[in-house]
Amino acid sequence: MYLQAQSEDQLTADFQGEPGWDDGNAATFEMTVVTGDYGIGGEYQLTNGLGPDKAPQVMNDHWNSFITESDFAFMSSNGINAVRIPVGWWIASDPNPPAPFVGGSLKALDNAFTWAKNHNIGVIVDLHAAPGSQNGDAHSGTRDGYLEWPVSQDNIDKSISVIDFLAGRYASNSALLGIELLNEPRAPDVPVGTLQTYYKRGYDTVRKHSSSAYVIMCNRIGPADAKELFDINNGLTSTVVDVHYYNLYDDSTFKSMSVQQNIDYINNNRATILQSLTSANGPLIYVGEWTDEFEYQGASMSDYQRFGKAQLQVYGTATFGWAYWSLKNANNHWSFEWMVQNNYLQLK
Repeated sequence: MYLQAQSEDQLTADFQGEPGWDDGNAATFEMTVVTGDYGIGGEYQLTNGLGPDKAPQVMNDHWNSFITESDFAFMSSNGINAVRIPVGWWIASDPNPPAPFVGGSLKALDNAFTWAKNHNIGVIVDLHAAPGSQNGDAHSGTRDGYLEWPVSQDNIDKSISVIDFLAGRYASNSALLGIELLNEPRAPDVPVGTLQTYYKRGYDTVRKHSSSAYVIMCNRIGPADAKELFDINNGLTSTVVDVHYYNLYDDSTFKSMSVQQNIDYINNNRATILQSLTSANGPLIYVGEWTDEFEYQGASMSDYQRFGKAQLQVYGTATFGWAYWSLKNANNHWSFEWMVQNNYLQLK
């Protein structure tokens, strides 16, 4: 007898026939091994790998120690007045989220709201991981690298329920600045029509709870029109379009650039695009992710200072401001705190 898949969660060793090579054969499994620099290493893989006995302790130790109130004090002392906090869809089921995720993320978000209020920092809650994954990347909570959010109405409806939960929980909290309906949906896998319909529903859902919270709609990553969300914002109030800018992930453009060429790209290409968006009489524009890192190897502190200065000047023209990815990170140049504390990024 052979193994066969009975359901998504059940595997049995009772297949009586001969295994074949077609996908319809219950004893045939297609395996994709994801390795290398862009392998999957998200919360799903971590909690699944640790298992139900170890994962709760590891995750809650992390939530209780990695970001604390001292980090909010640091941001406030350096002139940061808003923070964008990514959450996964399973937060709405806390303290008993579906396996392999574990409870504790909602408490961590509640703590962040308390600390933000103490230090006069606005909070943007960002649905970073949607059911089924909206981009296939590790940070989207994907199980296996597949992008399944747009092909399932149930996934989309669950996402609206999460937005409803978040808006209902925090609408009356004075620290709430906005709710971002989805992070980095990938084009062309997420059709623009599907995304626009979802964003309209998400807007209406937030407005059930708050008339003042900003509703933030992230542009698609990949081949997409930077203004494709402008039309659906007509007639809406307090809406924002989020754009993410990295001098990374595109070898044909950035791999061979010198430091000065990276800086010129910010001052010319990015500045031109951003100016066209902010002058289009559309929604507010938010550079919701950027970092002081590039492909060039062997850069000096001065190089990073100049590259960071160019980005701060250009992204500072965005009508809703900017957010650095991320506040703290094991990779120093991706860590806002490390970059500021070590004078690689000069805010003034």
